[in-house]
Amino acid sequence: MCIRDSYNPGDDVRFIDWKLSAKTNTTFVKTFEEERNVEIHIFLDLSETMLTGFKGVSKLQASIELTCLLYLLADKSKDRVSVIIVHEKPVILPLASGHEGIVLFISQLQKIGVLNHKGKVNFDYDFNQNHDENKKLGLLKNLVARNKQVIIFSDLARFGDTETLNKLLYRPNLHCFVLQSPLDGAKKLPFSIFGRKNGELKSIRLNKNEQETELKGRYKKINVKDRYLEAFVREML
Repeated sequence: MCIRDSYNPGDDVRFIDWKLSAKTNTTFVKTFEEERNVEIHIFLDLSETMLTGFKGVSKLQASIELTCLLYLLADKSKDRVSVIIVHEKPVILPLASGHEGIVLFISQLQKIGVLNHKGKVNFDYDFNQNHDENKKLGLLKNLVARNKQVIIFSDLARFGDTETLNKLLYRPNLHCFVLQSPLDGAKKLPFSIFGRKNGELKSIRLNKNEQETELKGRYKKINVKDRYLEAFVREML
């Protein structure tokens, strides 16, 4: 988009609008704003391993907060965001931005039971129902193949065929952010942690994320024990 500003010393004379300057007796220069209107598709992983975290902040909660931040950033940059929630049946939200997109996103997570009525992660939700690695990887592969700008928030602990995933990670339109917690860096694995499931306290056995050691291509790590919102903004700039 082209706009006109008054000429200031040091401005490039090649961009002077001579016609407008002659009519107004004031020198104007043309400046240009990038017209983006980019469609951003966020792939939200609901694997059970996303429930681990640090001081009450799970990897899933951090992913939800990062998604909301992207809605706000898209409103400023005139882009639009669609979120793909890997539920029993994938839920694909319509393109939106700003607070309108956030309300749509949070409402949908509450509707399917991932968030409770207070907007907090519902640990009684059956996250195992989303554990279809082939379906999840196939959906991601389809989005990337259609040349969509795709952002994925996941710990990649349960993501199917590593070879196929590595090929996707080399694609320039896929921006992968691997969410981590201190448990992911633990030296002694496997071990068990206690969590509440279906209203009962149960032991969950965690193994080393072997897939991460085999990952290649382009991806960034974000740890929930750090200032992850700031880290994400730095990576996006």
